[in-house]
Amino acid sequence: MSNYSLVVFDMAGTTVRDKGNVAEAFITALAQHNITVPADEVNKVMGWRKKEAIRMLLQKFHMADDALIETLHEQFTQNMIAFYKNDKDLQPLPFAEDIFTTLRNQNIKIALNTGFTKAITNVLLEKLNWQNGKVVDDVIASDEVEEGRPHPFMIQELMKRHGITDAAKVVKVGDTEVDVMEGRNAGCGLVVAVTTGAYTREALKEYQPDKIIDSLHELPSLIL
Repeated sequence: MSNYSLVVFDMAGTTVRDKGNVAEAFITALAQHNITVPADEVNKVMGWRKKEAIRMLLQKFHMADDALIETLHEQFTQNMIAFYKNDKDLQPLPFAEDIFTTLRNQNIKIALNTGFTKAITNVLLEKLNWQNGKVVDDVIASDEVEEGRPHPFMIQELMKRHGITDAAKVVKVGDTEVDVMEGRNAGCGLVVAVTTGAYTREALKEYQPDKIIDSLHELPSLIL
């Protein structure tokens, strides 16, 4: 019997294939305002609540004006919604759905959390046919809580929804620095980083997750 009751997965780059499309949407929105940001700098803010990611990039490369942040965030949101609605190649990462089934068959709840807004998340879920209860047990977006990652609020809200009071019974799985930080800040019993998204194994090592895996196929042996 597993020691864990809930596994919280990130979406883009962890369970959903991302070929750099999220970063590209950032770069496109910024370029519309003649702001140039290198792709590697954009990758560093993947996983953050997107409005906060825009603020961080503007503070470094331009000027963090609240009105501009709102405009850029709206453009980014529309870019991502249009992209996901029209992307014929959108698909889960290998083994994601199999892992969901395997863990749910062991009475472990599966939840998704994301730095996206609910509007973008809903498009993704519909395209993947991952609506609540069908493939996963719950989904939470960053604009449904007070603060997104690295704050623990999304995980804490998921725990509350499912009657889990001990964070040691929760696993966090993600592909970025802030996924790891979120898991740590929530007190998760296991924090797993995956190399299928924005960060390399070497980059992830710096943030000291409990485990680093190269494929979700490796996950059940850590949990069950």
